[in-house]
Amino acid sequence: MLFNSYVFIFGFLPITLVGFFLLGRTSHRLAALWLAAASLFFYGWWDERYVGLLLASIAFNFGAGFLIGRSKGQHNGTSAHRSKVLLGSAITVNLIFLVYFKYANFFVDNLNQLTGSAWTLANVVLPLGISFFTFTQIAFLVDTYQGKVKEFNFVHYALFVTYFPHLIAGPVLHHSEMMPQFAKRAVCRINWDNMAVGLSIFVLGLAKKVLLADSVSDFSTPVFEAVKAGGTPMLIEAWVGALAYTLQLYFDFSAYSDMAIGLSLM
Repeated sequence: MLFNSYVFIFGFLPITLVGFFLLGRTSHRLAALWLAAASLFFYGWWDERYVGLLLASIAFNFGAGFLIGRSKGQHNGTSAHRSKVLLGSAITVNLIFLVYFKYANFFVDNLNQLTGSAWTLANVVLPLGISFFTFTQIAFLVDTYQGKVKEFNFVHYALFVTYFPHLIAGPVLHHSEMMPQFAKRAVCRINWDNMAVGLSIFVLGLAKKVLLADSVSDFSTPVFEAVKAGGTPMLIEAWVGALAYTLQLYFDFSAYSDMAIGLSLM
């Protein structure tokens, strides 16, 4: 589900906002749970099969963080060593998880070319946003080891990882930066100033995406498609394609950042 899609703008976003603020009137915890569930739905819109993978990653890292935090809190040499071993083990598991999904097919294909073998793997589809939610959780584990994380609430942790404005394309956030903001009771009450500013920034980002990034892609895409088909662009065509693609990337990321900031303000 893209931020500039009709289903997001006219369906997901208003339902999520209304649900969050209605539940926030009675329960701060329910409002956080609603936002986490909405974020999982947002992620599952791409491919529901990977929601389970995301939840498994969240459960593993929350458990590892809890054990690291408990060991650090005991203030003795054995516990300090245990917490360091737990941190190293948890980070290793996360990196193995990431490398498998991102590079398993790449390694097998290159090994087959080098050795002439015919090893095969089931087609490994790269889960959306896997780098961001994996490194976000590694940052959480390191923060816990350094004593920066004081809260171990599974609902809040799930929200921290899955929060939809940053889930797909980042940035990597720190628990200590984000969750104290959600801990404020005022977050569950409509702030019309934030709503107005957030909507303005979101619309600005939407305009960048639709009017600039997508328009510039009309100049870059034909050049890349021609090369893919075996063509050789002329000097000016090559420069137009390269510069247009540069601008397309810039405006895409700038638009995403604006829309994510606007959504968070709302």
